[in-house]
Amino acid sequence: MLERAVSEYAVVLVNLGTPDEPTVPAVQRYLKQFLSDQRVVDYPAILWQCILRGIILPFRGRRVAKLYQSIWWEQGSPLRVITERQTEALAKRLELSDTPVQVRYAMTYGSPSIASVLDDLTARGVSRFVVIPLYPQYSATTTAAISDQIALYQQQRRDIAEIRLVKHYHHTAIYRKALAGSVQMFWQQHGQADKLLLSFHGIPERFVRLGDPYEQHCRETAANLAADLGLTPEQVLVSFQSRVGKEKWLQPYTDELLEKLPAQGEKKLQVLCPAFAADCLETLEEIAVENKEVFLHAGGTDYQYIPALNAAPCHIRVFQQLVQQQLSGW
Repeated sequence: MLERAVSEYAVVLVNLGTPDEPTVPAVQRYLKQFLSDQRVVDYPAILWQCILRGIILPFRGRRVAKLYQSIWWEQGSPLRVITERQTEALAKRLELSDTPVQVRYAMTYGSPSIASVLDDLTARGVSRFVVIPLYPQYSATTTAAISDQIALYQQQRRDIAEIRLVKHYHHTAIYRKALAGSVQMFWQQHGQADKLLLSFHGIPERFVRLGDPYEQHCRETAANLAADLGLTPEQVLVSFQSRVGKEKWLQPYTDELLEKLPAQGEKKLQVLCPAFAADCLETLEEIAVENKEVFLHAGGTDYQYIPALNAAPCHIRVFQQLVQQQLSGW
């Protein structure tokens, strides 16, 4: 990874996290940390921890480990490998633009932790940080969880660091151009399907009622993409994936929608997941494999997953602009 020898500025890209290896113990450790965050699951801690440790981790850990094994790359977890590539590419681009800043990545859950990366950079002389959560749309379950960890890190310091956090960027012109461009490039290579489905990670509806703007940001993303691609609202569908438990989550649910579409005459479908800056278990397995089987079994004839922006040059330019905007006037 490229770094300036001396700089008081640093950029930290933060993604959700991943197990260190696709084994049951590693997956259970990761899920325990992830699902113990009150931003993610806000049930009473005593009751939830009994359910988590007694039921979810023993059973779900084994199932999820098998899923990770099915998508694991030779270099490691896809999410980690892609995040590393994004970090390296951003560092090179900032160096070429003569922006004096170090670039690192961290994970909200798992390693490297946010605190460990901030500590290491502080020891290298950094006092000003730009933190970019790798979530174009804001949610309390993702971006706020990063903010919480930064606040905890600051609470433990006598001399706090200056930290600027990018709250969301789905609305920016450069991100819109990158997202639309990725779809257009896919169409050039594979043709255009009848419908484009945007499947976002779901959250409980209750969170939205409590003030989380995530659903609004998702639907704004869909409307912007339709406009940028010259599509009608009817050509772009929105759904939400990965619901857990019996509580009502944002709807329509992706798997249920995929079961219904073929009977409505929609046999050819392309699916994009704009909430993900890097492909991971949810996109590579749940969307690209499991949900494809659901659609084809229901009578669909053609199902294609459009990859996340990952480390594409257009995506790195998005991060570069966000960094330069945050550094302006500092």
